[in-house]
Amino acid sequence: MEWKRDYGLTTRIMFTWFLLLLVYLVFLAALQAILGFSFHLLVAIAFVMAFAQYFFSAKLVLMSTGARVVEEDEYPELHRMVERLCATADLPKPKIAIMQSPVPNAFATGRSPKHGVVAVTDSIMRILTKEELEGVLAHELAHIKNRDMMSMTIASFLAMAAALIVQNALFASLFDRREGNPWMIAWIVAILVYVAATLLIRTLSRYREFTADRGAAYITNNPRALQSALMKISNRMDAVPPQKKQEVEGANAFFIIPALTGRSLMELFSTHPPLEKRLAALEKVQEEIRGY
Repeated sequence: MEWKRDYGLTTRIMFTWFLLLLVYLVFLAALQAILGFSFHLLVAIAFVMAFAQYFFSAKLVLMSTGARVVEEDEYPELHRMVERLCATADLPKPKIAIMQSPVPNAFATGRSPKHGVVAVTDSIMRILTKEELEGVLAHELAHIKNRDMMSMTIASFLAMAAALIVQNALFASLFDRREGNPWMIAWIVAILVYVAATLLIRTLSRYREFTADRGAAYITNNPRALQSALMKISNRMDAVPPQKKQEVEGANAFFIIPALTGRSLMELFSTHPPLEKRLAALEKVQEEIRGY
């Protein structure tokens, strides 16, 4: 089923991209003015960093989570389920990986639909019904269809560049005897830019989850199944030992529901929208599909 575009959500995403671009250009201009850095050099450094992250991110994510790519003869039903959903979503079948963890969750990675990977934990397959698991898998396929990995990689250019300056500028300022100590000024600017970029990237990540939920609802034509899955995953997360959650903390931004949520001071710093808002958005999609 072809899903309808949410123009309000699309507008917010485009406005966030505009703000990121604006902050990026201001940051480059500031570094050029303060430190005399070549604009082309800064762009080249950011490009190299993004290139490495773009091409190797899937392998790095799988390695960091311990997820293992599995063949069809190992998990035939899971493979068939993904194949059916891919046919509906008009996607090539991604690789499928299993992550051994008591944390019920799932994630998608890969630089493009042709190089996509969908991973689920063994525990999520035990607690969800067939329809609920389809909803979760469809959510991850929607991430792949929307090329969210590429989008977030591009968005992270600015934060990566600012982080490099933050890490090195303070040390460099100790040996800079020039009047006004430009490295110290660059360090302060980089911290401000890093905070601004991080907030915008987190905002973009939350919108990314809303669009993936929406896509999953249309792929399965069953928003209620995803609602049920999200509630069940969230409820089961409370029973998982804290140390087990910490073991997968590095993959929190990729998960359908983060394993650890208590460290964000407020919603602005969260990579995922509150569960209540996701459920409410899916309820609206349910009404759209029924034609209300």
